Amino acid sequence: MPDNAVSVLMLGDVVGEAGIRALERTLPALIQRFSAVFVTANGENSSVLGMTEEDARRIFAAGVDVITSGNHVWEKRPFWTFMDSEERTLRPANYPPPAAGHGFVVIKKKSFRFLVINLQGREYMTPIDCPFHVFDEIIKTAGVSAQTEDSAPDCPLFVLVDFHAESTREKEALGFHTDGRASVLAGTHTHIQTADEKILPQGTAYISDMGMTGVLSGIIGMDKEICLERARKQISYPLHCAEGAASVQGICVRLAPETGAAKFIERFSVPAD
Repeated sequence: MPDNAVSVLMLGDVVGEAGIRALERTLPALIQRFSAVFVTANGENSSVLGMTEEDARRIFAAGVDVITSGNHVWEKRPFWTFMDSEERTLRPANYPPPAAGHGFVVIKKKSFRFLVINLQGREYMTPIDCPFHVFDEIIKTAGVSAQTEDSAPDCPLFVLVDFHAESTREKEALGFHTDGRASVLAGTHTHIQTADEKILPQGTAYISDMGMTGVLSGIIGMDKEICLERARKQISYPLHCAEGAASVQGICVRLAPETGAAKFIERFSVPAD
C-alpha cells in the first residue's frame, strides 16, 4: 500500500434515530482511526422510510461529506426541495427526468476531487433507467470535465459509486462494468453486510452490501415484531425502528492518488454503545 494512499469511508444505510445517534457518536473516531479524507453514507432510511432536512443536517454535522440514497428517498415529499438545493444529498441518477435532486456530485476536499455517483438497481426493483448506461454517461460528462479543469493535474479524481440494489448478480455485474473506471463500487439496500469485499482486476474496490448503521438485533434495523406480522399476514403495518444497541457498518478503502485505483479494502462493524 503506498504511503500516500487516500483513505475514504463509505457507510451502509443509516436506519432511524438510532442510526443517526450511532453515527454522531462513532464517526469522528472512525475518521481518526482510518485517517479518512472523505466520507459517504446512505441516508434514505434515516427517518425509517425516507429522509428529512433535519436528518440530513445531522448526518453532515457528524462528519459525512455526501449523503446517498435509494428508492425510499421519495417517501417524504418536502425533502425533494432540499435535494434540489443541496447538491451533496443525492438520489439515484438513473431515475428518469425530471426527477428532483442530483444523481452525482463532484466535491473538492484536501487537494483531491471526489466524484460520487448514486445508482439504483432494476432486478426485483422498479424498472427505471439503465444504471450501466447512466454510469457511462456520467463518466463521459462529469468525469472528463472534472479531470480537465485547470486544477485537475494537481488534484486527483476518485470515483465513488453507491449502487442501491437488491440483486447481488446485478451488483457484481455493475462492479465489473465499472472496473478500472470507478475507484469504489459499494452496494447498499439490503442492510446486511456481505463478506465479499475485494479489489477487482482493474483496481475497483467492491462489496455487495456495506450493511447498515442502526440496531442489528432487529430485522434490517426495524422492530422485529412488526416485521414478523408483516411477513405472516402480508399487511403493510407501519414500520418502527428497532430498540437496542446500534452499530456503524461500512468500508474503508485506500486509494492510489496517481491512478485512483483501490489498493486496500476493509469492512467494519463498530458498536456505538
